[in-house]
Amino acid sequence: MRDFTPIRSALISVYDKTGLEPLVAELNKQQVSIYSTGGTLSFIQAMGVPVIPVESITNFPEILGGRVKTLHPGVFGGILYQRGLDRDEQSIQSHNINPIDLVIVDLYPFEETLKNTSAHQEIIEKIDIGGVSLLRAAAKNYHDVIVVSSKSQYENLARQLKTQAGQTTLEQRQRYAQAAFERTSAYDQAIAGYFRNLNDVPEGISLRYGENPHQKATFKGNISAVFDKLAGKELSYNNLLDVDAAVRLVSDFNPNKTIFAIIKHNNACGIAEGISSANAYERALEADPVSAFGGVLICNQTIDLEAANLMHSLFFEIIIAPDFQPEALNLLMEKKNRIILKQKAFTNPNESVRSILNGVLVQDFDQKIVQASDLDVKTNRAPSGQEIEDLLFANTLVKHTKSNAIALVKKNQLLASGTGQTSRVDALRQAIEKAKSFGFNLNGAVMASDAFFPFPDCVEIAFQSGIGSVIQPGGSVKDQLSIDFCDKHGMAMVFTGYRHFKH
Repeated sequence: MRDFTPIRSALISVYDKTGLEPLVAELNKQQVSIYSTGGTLSFIQAMGVPVIPVESITNFPEILGGRVKTLHPGVFGGILYQRGLDRDEQSIQSHNINPIDLVIVDLYPFEETLKNTSAHQEIIEKIDIGGVSLLRAAAKNYHDVIVVSSKSQYENLARQLKTQAGQTTLEQRQRYAQAAFERTSAYDQAIAGYFRNLNDVPEGISLRYGENPHQKATFKGNISAVFDKLAGKELSYNNLLDVDAAVRLVSDFNPNKTIFAIIKHNNACGIAEGISSANAYERALEADPVSAFGGVLICNQTIDLEAANLMHSLFFEIIIAPDFQPEALNLLMEKKNRIILKQKAFTNPNESVRSILNGVLVQDFDQKIVQASDLDVKTNRAPSGQEIEDLLFANTLVKHTKSNAIALVKKNQLLASGTGQTSRVDALRQAIEKAKSFGFNLNGAVMASDAFFPFPDCVEIAFQSGIGSVIQPGGSVKDQLSIDFCDKHGMAMVFTGYRHFKH
C-alpha cells in the first residue's frame, strides 16, 4: 500500500465555483491534467488553464439537459481502478481508460433550494446524481484517489499540494474520504426528509367549520411538521389563518431580538421588541389591550414564568413560541382550551395559492425584508439612528398588514396601525385616533406606508400629530410634493423602492 501518491489527473465538476480558482491554479502549476464538465469547464477555460472536456473520455455528449454527463465507465473506471492490481491494470489498458487521481465535486444545492422554494419540480432537479456517485467512488478508492467534497477544503488541499510537491498522504486521503461520505450521508438524509414530509401529508383534516359555522372546511397539510401541540382544543379554520399570519410576521424580524406579537384577524394589534419575553409582551399588549382579547400570541424566544404570569389573566386562543419553561407551561395549561404550540424549525413555502373564479392564482410570497442599506433618504434631514430602527420595524410590520395600511411605531413598539382601508388617508387617521385613544404620545414616532403617497396629505396629517419620520416605497409622479412638505417642516423621509400591498 502506497503512502505518498502523486496527482497527475483531476476531474472537477462543481456547482459553486467560489474559491476554486487558486486550487485550479495550483493544479495547473503541478502540471495536472484537468478534466471538467459544463459550467466548470467554461470557468477553467476563462482562467486560461488547459482543461479537457469529459466528453473526450466518454465519447458521448451531455444529454437530458445535463442530467447525464459523468455517468460512464470511462469516468468511473478511471476513478475506481486499483493501482497495481493486475486485473484492474489489464482492464483499463484494454479499454483505454485514463486514471483519475483527484475528484473535486460540489453537489447541487439541494438543502439551499429546499429553504428557498416549495416548487416540487425545482427541488427534484436539484437532486444530484452524478456528483454523489463521483464522491462515493473516489472516497471508496481513497488508497489511490483523493476526493474533495466541499469548497471549504479547496484552500487546504492547495496548500498541501504546494508543500508536498503535488502529492498526498494516505492519512490525508482517508480524512477526505471520511468527509465525502459524511457529505453524501447528510445530502441523502435531506432528500429523504423532503420525501418523508411529502408522504406524511394527509389527504385532509376536517375542521369544525370554516370562517363561519355554516361553511365546511379542511386543512390539507402536515401541521405536526411545524408545531408540537402541547395543549388545548383543536385548531379551527380561523385559528390556522391567524397562526400563519403570526408565524410569517415574526419570522421577518431579527431572530436575535426578542419580539412578541398579538394577532387578531390576520393583523397585528400589538407587536414590540423587548429585553425579555415578559417585557416584549407588556409592550405589545399596550398597543391595543382591547383587541388582544381572543387573539393569537407569538414570541420568537422562550416563554418564561414571568411572561406566563403576565399573560395568564388574558383570554387568548393560542400561544406560539419555540419553547416554554416547565413552570410557564404548567401555568398556561391551567386553561384547558388554550392552544399551546411549540414551533419547530421549518421553512415557509415560497408560493401563495388562492382560488378565484374557475381557477387559481399563484404568486411568490413577499419575502423582501428592507434593510438600512436599502433606504434612500429623500429629505434634507436624515433620520436618526433610533428613527432608522423604528422605520425598519414599521416597514416590516406594514408589509404584513392588510392594505391600505399605515403603521405607527416608536422605540420598536407598534403604537397603532390603520388596516384594510380604501383610502390611505383613512388608514392614517384610523391609526392616529387609535394610538391617541390608548394614551400614546406620537411626538417622535415614525410612519410606514405600504404604498406611495399620491398627494402630500398623509405627511401633512402625520406632521400635525407629531410624527417626525416617514418610510414609503416612493414611485408617485407627485413624490416631490411630499418631499417638499417634509423639508419645509423638518421631517425625514426615506424611500425603499418596494411596495407591500397585501390584499
